[in-house]
Amino acid sequence: MTAQSGRILVVDDHSTNRLKLSMAVKKLGHEAEAAEGGKRALEMLRTGSFDLVLLDLLMPEMDGHAVLGAIKDDPALRSVPVIIISSVDEMDSIVKAIQLGADDYLPKDFNPVLLEARVSSSLDKKRLHERELAVLEERKRAEEALRQAAEQAQASLARYFSPNLAKQLADDPTSLDLSGERRELSILFTDLADFTPLVEKLEPAVIITMLNEYLDGITRIVFEHQGTVDKVVGDAVHAMFGAPLDQPDHAERAVRCTMAIDAFCEAFRQRQITAGIPLGVTRIGVHTGPAIVGNFGGELYFDYTAHGDVINTTARLESANKPLGTRICVSCDTVAHIPDFSGRPVGALMLKGRSSGLRAYQPLTPSEAEAPANQAYRQAFELLEAGDPKAGQAFAAVVGNYGEDPLATFHLKRALAGETGVTIQLGSS
Repeated sequence: MTAQSGRILVVDDHSTNRLKLSMAVKKLGHEAEAAEGGKRALEMLRTGSFDLVLLDLLMPEMDGHAVLGAIKDDPALRSVPVIIISSVDEMDSIVKAIQLGADDYLPKDFNPVLLEARVSSSLDKKRLHERELAVLEERKRAEEALRQAAEQAQASLARYFSPNLAKQLADDPTSLDLSGERRELSILFTDLADFTPLVEKLEPAVIITMLNEYLDGITRIVFEHQGTVDKVVGDAVHAMFGAPLDQPDHAERAVRCTMAIDAFCEAFRQRQITAGIPLGVTRIGVHTGPAIVGNFGGELYFDYTAHGDVINTTARLESANKPLGTRICVSCDTVAHIPDFSGRPVGALMLKGRSSGLRAYQPLTPSEAEAPANQAYRQAFELLEAGDPKAGQAFAAVVGNYGEDPLATFHLKRALAGETGVTIQLGSS
């Protein structure tokens, strides 16, 4: 067959007509097959592949109109063009054939040149239709591949980002710069105190169920504040705000998130204690500073994370809670970004790797900040900062008048030990 040839089925109940048409088709460079009746033609069409049908109308058992109707009713065959070649020249019969889906009509005393033109035109239309279908199918496959890729991307991103942010990044991957960039972030670290001894004592099923609920709760709160979960390391959660999308209020989001996590963890801890499990407190550190953020996992592992001194400082602020007796420690660099920050000063912490003290704060709710106990604490802290020897008495009054206050007790012990000022040495923290 030539490049533009086709496989043509000739359908006629008269052998002479079949032979004449078949020979004419072959002269035009096409392959010809013949069927002596309608039923046989449909069998051949359903078991073979044909590019065109030349169909007679007047045939016994099953006439051409019935064959044409069956072809056009079959989804697998309806794209095959059909040219009616018949001695019937009644207009009603021709119109009926066209209405049933015939692509063209020729009388049996056909002109070879006209036959060639009609066959060529029908084959060209079929090939064009097939190309259009192929393009459409390819487009559908591409759209399905993109949809699946988007779903997979969103599922992967949802491990790190809030659902809304994950969808946004999946819809617009260009908004996530995986190549890395330097930007200012607010980092949040949590740690569950005395968890390792519990692991040694409790059954694995109890530990796993409890830890999963605990981590799910913290992660959900991070997502609610549009934060990014950087890592989950054992019982610790590392989160960042300000990446991958820019968040001008990243510091405020981080502190609000911290307060919500603290409330959740305290409620969770009390439930576990009631159930007979002595769960420790959750300590949280928050710091703001520059970092390089991007995908540091290479091509085989997705690890969207941040690197820089801000990470180390955040970890040390979290650790500082233990000797201070606090649950939350927020740096002055974070507080500086929050005009209406509500809290109280902790002191200037001498953290490992820093040559000067980093001022830290304990965030409070507005009502807690205005409470008499906190007002008394602030007055005592001002005396301590001024080097006034009365600071010890002031902190003693805070503890004596307002009950347990671990941070006030910490400063009272420092004063009793002869320490002055608000610079706090924390050993190797």
